[in-house]
Amino acid sequence: MQQLLMIEDDARLAQMVGEYLERSGFGVTQALDAKGGLALLHEPANGRLPDLVILDLMLPDLDGLEVCRRIRAMPSEAARVPILMLTAKGDPMDRIVGLEIGADDYLPKPFEPRELLARIRAVLRRRSETAAPPAARRMQFGSLEIDRDARSVTIAGEHRELTSYQFDLLVALADRAGRVLTRDQIMEAVRGRELEAFDRSIDVHMGRIRAAIEADVKNPKRILTVRGVGYVFAKQQD
Repeated sequence: MQQLLMIEDDARLAQMVGEYLERSGFGVTQALDAKGGLALLHEPANGRLPDLVILDLMLPDLDGLEVCRRIRAMPSEAARVPILMLTAKGDPMDRIVGLEIGADDYLPKPFEPRELLARIRAVLRRRSETAAPPAARRMQFGSLEIDRDARSVTIAGEHRELTSYQFDLLVALADRAGRVLTRDQIMEAVRGRELEAFDRSIDVHMGRIRAAIEADVKNPKRILTVRGVGYVFAKQQD
C-alpha cells in the first residue's frame, strides 16, 4: 500500500480527505503543522518514507513554501519524495513559486477530492513507470548522463538535483532528442494533467531543469526554446 503524508492544519479537511484517500487504497498519515510533518520525514514511522507529501501552503508555524525548501534540502532520500502543494485561492504566483522551489504539482483550494486523487495517482505513476527498453536505461549526452533506474542526473559525474516531475520531463525530452515538442506534447509524454489556460508550469519546470544542467542558463545548449512552438533537446552536446 502506498503511503501519503498530509501536512494540513485544517483538522476537519485533513480528516475528510484522509478518509477519502484511505477508501481509495492509500495509507494516510497526518500532521497538523510544519514541525510535525518535517519530523515524520526526518524519522519516518516504521522507517518508511511516504510515497508522496500533500503540503498545504498556509500552515500555523511555518510557511508551506519554506517547508518545501527544507524537504528538498534534506540530506536523505526524503529530499526526493514528490510534493503536491495545496495553494489557497489558486494564486498563480503561489503556484509558480511552489514549482520553482521543488513542488511536483499543485492544486488550488477549494478542490474536489477526486481531482486530488487523480493528481496523486498521476505523480506516483510518473515516478514508478519504467517502461523503457533495457538499452535505453542510461542515456549519455556528452558529459550529461541520465540514469532511469537510479532516477539520477549527473554532469561529469556530479549529481544534479531535480524533482520527480522534472526528471520525467527531462527524460521525455531526451527520449526525443532533436525533435521539437509543443508544451501539450511534453505534458502528454509524462501523462500529466492537461494544460490549463495560461498555465506556465512547463516553463517554470524547464527553467529549473536548465538551472540544474546548463552551464549558462541564459544561453542554454541542452534544452533549447523554439519560439512560438515549445522545446527541443539538443542531440549534440559537450
